[in-house]
Amino acid sequence: MALYHFHVEQIKRSEGRTAVASAAYRAGEKLHNLWDGETHDYTKKGGVIMTEIFLPGHAPKRLSDRYTLWNEVEQVEKRADAQLAYSFDIALQNELTLDENIELARAFCWEQFVARGMIVDLAVHEGKSKNEDEPDNPHFHVLAPIRPFTEDGSWGNKQKREYVLDEDGNRIKDA
Repeated sequence: MALYHFHVEQIKRSEGRTAVASAAYRAGEKLHNLWDGETHDYTKKGGVIMTEIFLPGHAPKRLSDRYTLWNEVEQVEKRADAQLAYSFDIALQNELTLDENIELARAFCWEQFVARGMIVDLAVHEGKSKNEDEPDNPHFHVLAPIRPFTEDGSWGNKQKREYVLDEDGNRIKDA
């Protein structure tokens, strides 16, 4: 039976989270966060099948290193309540082979993020069920900085939402 799961959230310091810790967990790695001095060690975490960082053509190669990428994201944000990254957790299908699932995850990242100029940190997890009566839950994680990396070689501004308001200052939902 096909599974469906698609969860999106922001990694926010206001919730006690960091981009470095989030990246370390998803990749099953040990990373040191230069912003708060904490080291996050998830090397004993099992089930990580593969990880890969995708860069748009204008991003420098140094950002293909997970430590460098996420520490730069942390350093560019000065506020203690900063929003750092978008996190996506997406189910893969038990009916597909591992290679098909990985190709599906990679294609999704390229089409939905990298083709639009975003940097993506991908991690595919096996999601083995502890109960043999339940299906496995293979899934992938996408971690993307909220700030774009601009073609001029700097971290850009976060997007700002603009709403069309009526004469009373209320948001017009269809606009």
